[in-house]
Amino acid sequence: MNKNTTYTKGNPQGGLSPITSKWMHSIFNDEALLNDLFGKYGSPINIHHLPTFSTNIKKYQYLFNDYGLRHQIFYARKANKCKSLVKQAFASGIGVDTASFRELEQSLNLGAPGRNLVLTAAIKTQDQYELAIKNQVPIILDNLDECEQANVFARKLGKKAIVGFRVSGFTVEDEKLYSRFGFDITQVSTFILENVGEGKRFEHLCVDGIHFHLDGYSTLQRGKALSDSISLTEQLNDKGFQIKFIDIGGGILMNYLQDEQQWKDFDAQLREQVSSGKGNLTFNNNGLGYEKIEGKVVRTLKTYPYYNSLNGTDFLKAILDYKDLKSGRSNAERLKKHQLEIRIEPGRSLLNQVGMTVARVAHRKQDYKGQWLVGLEMNMSQMMSSSSDFLLDPFIIYRKKAGAGLPVDVFFTGAYCLERDLLLKRKISLPQLPQPGDYVAFVNTAGYMMHFFETEAHLFELSKNLSFDASEDFSSEEFINDENISEN
Repeated sequence: MNKNTTYTKGNPQGGLSPITSKWMHSIFNDEALLNDLFGKYGSPINIHHLPTFSTNIKKYQYLFNDYGLRHQIFYARKANKCKSLVKQAFASGIGVDTASFRELEQSLNLGAPGRNLVLTAAIKTQDQYELAIKNQVPIILDNLDECEQANVFARKLGKKAIVGFRVSGFTVEDEKLYSRFGFDITQVSTFILENVGEGKRFEHLCVDGIHFHLDGYSTLQRGKALSDSISLTEQLNDKGFQIKFIDIGGGILMNYLQDEQQWKDFDAQLREQVSSGKGNLTFNNNGLGYEKIEGKVVRTLKTYPYYNSLNGTDFLKAILDYKDLKSGRSNAERLKKHQLEIRIEPGRSLLNQVGMTVARVAHRKQDYKGQWLVGLEMNMSQMMSSSSDFLLDPFIIYRKKAGAGLPVDVFFTGAYCLERDLLLKRKISLPQLPQPGDYVAFVNTAGYMMHFFETEAHLFELSKNLSFDASEDFSSEEFINDENISEN
């Protein structure tokens, strides 16, 4: 290993310090490895550490086993498209949640039996129904039209369509939760009883489960929704159905940051910048959701909540421990009593510490305000989610020993011909200005950052996705290009 001790976190004296893993720093430290990878694959590259993915899976498996619950975990593939992660999911004993025909087809081709998959696509097409029904993949139904379509294709194929009904409209603290998805919880039991079964309108549907996925991150709302869903299964099973599972979806909070105080300080500084109209904490004073209206800072921060003390298995535990007001029993106790299988579909939290995106510096320039803009060989779509900004400090890997450069504040820009192609809207302080050929690493990007909005505008090639298993002293030969993983 060619040691390189000239890497640093952006904003080394503070900022928003991300939690990182040993494997990341091993790569930062190996200049020869980075040069080799970029020589082979270009910029940017997405790097995935498969053992970390397996470790995250085991944490959820251990939790369910501790509760003595029947369970299944489905990795939400939409969070990251890599085939290597699908294969690793199957090897770790979990399934895959698919949301499109290609995700479903590819997952089947990578070796999954139908029972290890679920189809949750928001829009379901004929080819999705047919492929799922042929392979007995459970289909989560959202509305009357989907019931009609699944029934038609099941009849055509001479099979039963295994389905779950997505439900919504739960009432929590006297507030009915809105969602554009799913059947209303107050109506779905009657709908199923009247329409599904032998000799009824949808006699080719076999209802195996109930599904919900709530927006936001309230464990109270999730706990109440699970409790109501258990009650729904009780009603249906008392009428002769055999509901086997309840799937509570994903959206399990994770924590990205080392220090809660840094998170609070950033929020306070951003609010002050919006209030005063002064400062350059963000590019051109972008409020990231905060606005000043009639002299007051209003709205909310439109980013992921990057610091969370309640996260991962503890977040899920809070949902399982929620107690039904009538019986006084926890969700976990009621699930065990009725021998119901609990299912989850995590994406982001299973990918915690699994990946990072690394890009090469192309140029530096100053705008008329004197701001340093550092252009990288990548574009904003290659590290983008629905969030207003990615609020983690990157790491800068200087290829030459640090010289007598002066500290500098920079903004990282991308390759699209758009004024808004800022890879991070936050100002990043560095000990010296990067040079062309240096590297910038954005850590913990595997979940919803690498691929969710990735495009090929300007005919740019998509990022190369690499995965590896080694824990230390690895070479470039141990990195597998996802494009080379065959589908059987």
